[in-house]
Amino acid sequence: MTPTRQATVRLTQFAHGGGCACKIPPGELEDVVGGLTVPRLVGGDTPLLVGLSTGDDAAVVTLPGRPDTAMVCTADFFTPVVDDPYDWGRIAAANALSDVYAMGGRPVLAVNLLAWPRDRLPFDLAREVLRGGLDIATEAGCHVGGGHSVDDPEPKYGMAVTGVADPGRLLRNDTGRPGTPLSLTKPLGLGVLNNRHKVTGERFEQAVATMTALNREASEAALAAGATCATDVTGFGFLGHLHKLAKASGVSAVIDTAAVPYLDGAREAVRDGFVSGGTRRNLEWVAPHTEFGTTDADTRLLLADAQTSGGLLVAGEIPGAPVVGELVPRGSHTVVLR
Repeated sequence: MTPTRQATVRLTQFAHGGGCACKIPPGELEDVVGGLTVPRLVGGDTPLLVGLSTGDDAAVVTLPGRPDTAMVCTADFFTPVVDDPYDWGRIAAANALSDVYAMGGRPVLAVNLLAWPRDRLPFDLAREVLRGGLDIATEAGCHVGGGHSVDDPEPKYGMAVTGVADPGRLLRNDTGRPGTPLSLTKPLGLGVLNNRHKVTGERFEQAVATMTALNREASEAALAAGATCATDVTGFGFLGHLHKLAKASGVSAVIDTAAVPYLDGAREAVRDGFVSGGTRRNLEWVAPHTEFGTTDADTRLLLADAQTSGGLLVAGEIPGAPVVGELVPRGSHTVVLR
């Protein structure tokens, strides 16, 4: 299917933020959920394998009477990250499906989540958004079974996704061990390129191609390599998601900044000031937990850049993905840059 070209409507101008950069800042979110505990279900026969405690990518339970099968559940939606409605739908769907892949699962069923300003934007654009989401879900072999919509002043789209996984072969963020290399499966810089697109209208094909690429092969490669620890890199940036992984696993991470890949044009976008507030909040949040060394200011921003539908960060080596660092015994900082 070819993307649409809606020259007369710029969807990004209807949103206060774009893509995963519109997330609630991680420090504020931790304050909100920090006091919540998961109650023990009386008579429940579906043990919760992964829940709120480690801040992982999705929730996981075992199925009743099927101890060999786990159900993976997640939801993700956001404001327009690009102006083209079809591309926005594809990006949002790939991003939602990524949470299942990040847990080592296979998406099975998705339902749409759509918020639409019905008096301000025509419904033919909403149809294109939904078509983009359907095409990506179809590519993933995942059914789309309807969804839910609301009238909202700001457009938002995403999916709630259910998948299945082997409970003995999950990818979690709390199973990292010292001495394990870290691999990154997509380059960074999506946030600054998307922000440049929002401001100038310039289209970055390399960013769209990266955001619409499924993390299915990366997940399968991680499982084949025997990895047990992974997360996807999205709105909290590379440093934020790495910090969460290292904290949950009780380790630190040393990153070779020269080995981290970036999209073409990303450094120029930082140089020219196209840095979102979400990225700056990410950097502020991880700063107390990071030893920056001699890392320059632009690189720090790129490492904290709020990604949308980014790659997997895997504790292990997988084909085609650069090794960007390793996990080490817990030190005074969860992340050390070299």
